[in-house]
Amino acid sequence: QVQLVESGGGLVQAGGSLRLSCAASGRPSSTYAMGWFRQAPGKAREFVAVITYNGAITDYADSVKGRFTISRDNAKNTAYLQMNSLKPEDTAVYYCAAHSTRWDTRRAVYEYAYWGQGTQVTVSS
Repeated sequence: QVQLVESGGGLVQAGGSLRLSCAASGRPSSTYAMGWFRQAPGKAREFVAVITYNGAITDYADSVKGRFTISRDNAKNTAYLQMNSLKPEDTAVYYCAAHSTRWDTRRAVYEYAYWGQGTQVTVSS
């Protein structure tokens, strides 16, 4: 089992930055790939980014490519999402998720085995 806890959300003006953290426990984070998703009110949960267990491979949604960066520190069992040049349309609850294997970079929600409780990000115009 893996437990995930997000932090770092908040209110920021358009053009600003935030860094989200996802602290993992229960199993060493070096044993699974991790991802970030988001869900805006009235919309489906959508893929944002994913990173393999060692950080060798990352993948991003087109909507955040060039603005967001996913990273991880396995020594701290923590994944991060650095969000720059934020836009009002980035407003959502952001969720950390984990695959059950090291190299899985699939994007579908149902492919992820573990989820955090989410953290709110609000970008004002």
